[in-house]
Amino acid sequence: MNVETGFQLTGVTIDFPVYSADSRSLKNDLLRKSTGGRIARNTESRVSVRALEDVNLTFGRGDRVGLIGANGSGKTTLLRVFAGVYQPTLGRVWRRGRVSPLFDWSLGIDPGATGYENIMMRGKFLGLTPAEVRERAGEIAAFTELGDYLAMPVYTYSAGMKLRLALAVGTCIEPEILLMDEWIGLGDAAFVEKAERRVDEFVNRAGILVLASHNPALLERNCTTGVLLDAGRVRAFGPISEVLREYGEMNH
Repeated sequence: MNVETGFQLTGVTIDFPVYSADSRSLKNDLLRKSTGGRIARNTESRVSVRALEDVNLTFGRGDRVGLIGANGSGKTTLLRVFAGVYQPTLGRVWRRGRVSPLFDWSLGIDPGATGYENIMMRGKFLGLTPAEVRERAGEIAAFTELGDYLAMPVYTYSAGMKLRLALAVGTCIEPEILLMDEWIGLGDAAFVEKAERRVDEFVNRAGILVLASHNPALLERNCTTGVLLDAGRVRAFGPISEVLREYGEMNH
């Protein structure tokens, strides 16, 4: 695959071992329903859940990919494979480009540190140099509209204030590969329009977007390509409108 930024998954399978699991049918049934994957038992009577099976996908710069499927279908697991959090049991993952996994916008925020200190720490966590963080700190601080609160510890903030800080810092980078697990809740009504514009601009700057969601309208608005997952397998892949149509038919 000869591109500057991209992903390629070839025959990717993910198995999660289940420790202290016995063979009682009720327990296995509950496990199957909670994970969405298939339960397997090897010759040593070890139980595992197959979260993904034989996934083959290729994405390149400019792709806007929506992942959809029922709870436990493998969407979040696949995102974590893209991010390098999970290594495949079988198969191969090729990636090129800086990955920005925004599964949790508050990740890296220290409640005991001030807002200004968190801007520096979170910026470095996202891959910026100290000089780059200092250069962007003024714009980040202004966007939060937190004023003097930025000099106070984050544990004194309301939930909405914490979200403003996390959103401002998390969207200050230039993402090459952006991974999102559902869309961000944007807080209070007075801030939401401004926050929506910033998130939209941030997403548009990404070289590749992979968004997992249960919201068909959100996926159709932001994505051009769809991947429908069912019990860890790719059931459909193609234009987002066609994949969403198949998802709707599957649910009815």
